[in-house]
Amino acid sequence: MKEVCALLDSTYLKTAQQAGIEESENQKIVNNVVQEAIDFGFKLVMIRSEYVQEAKQMIQQQSSNLLVGTVIDFSKGCSSVDDKINMASEAMRFGTDELDFVINYEAFKNNDLDTVKAEVERCTSLCLKKQKVVKWIIEIAALSDQQIASITQLIRDVVEKNFVKDVMNVFVKSSTGFYVRNDGGPVGATVDGIKIMSMNSGLLPLKAAGGVRTLLDVQKMVSLGVSRIGTSSARQIIQGKKVKTKY
Repeated sequence: MKEVCALLDSTYLKTAQQAGIEESENQKIVNNVVQEAIDFGFKLVMIRSEYVQEAKQMIQQQSSNLLVGTVIDFSKGCSSVDDKINMASEAMRFGTDELDFVINYEAFKNNDLDTVKAEVERCTSLCLKKQKVVKWIIEIAALSDQQIASITQLIRDVVEKNFVKDVMNVFVKSSTGFYVRNDGGPVGATVDGIKIMSMNSGLLPLKAAGGVRTLLDVQKMVSLGVSRIGTSSARQIIQGKKVKTKY
């Protein structure tokens, strides 16, 4: 199971308001998720940026190698490039190791490709200069198959052109897990979506997120070429337990 643990980004991204609880209670949940990730030897814990500093203190106190990641412009991805740069800079000041940006997929769908290319180039450059890992969330549930292919190609082309030496530190990631579909369809990683990403990502590694809840799910994603998996069910996956909640 150590090999599986090394793939997992244990994730808790709800705000107190989204969870319907007090901030102090949400902080306790975050601390529990961090401790769990330390205990199980997961690759990374993915949390909101406001919790990063306390998480890093916990990790340091226990001499753990656990990494801390956070999300940028979550979950819509529609902020300006400058705003994303500011969010990322603040997160790095908190000590974040990896930054998962939600790409401006609505701009992409509206054919504003210059905006999307600019944010991929500028934000990736900022993070790589600080030796951080970057992941670009494309939100496959909001895209057609052709759009999944095209936006993956766009990210690939920008990264391979400008950052080829660091290409293994720039991921294409499937989903936020927070997107809401009107048709009730899947909002996270799907086999078909990951296949399309894999066919168009070139040298870039892939991260599957959303809907990965069992060891079988993990194995399916790995067989498709995924090297990182974001899940709110990391402990249950390792323990072989059935996950009842959707998030």
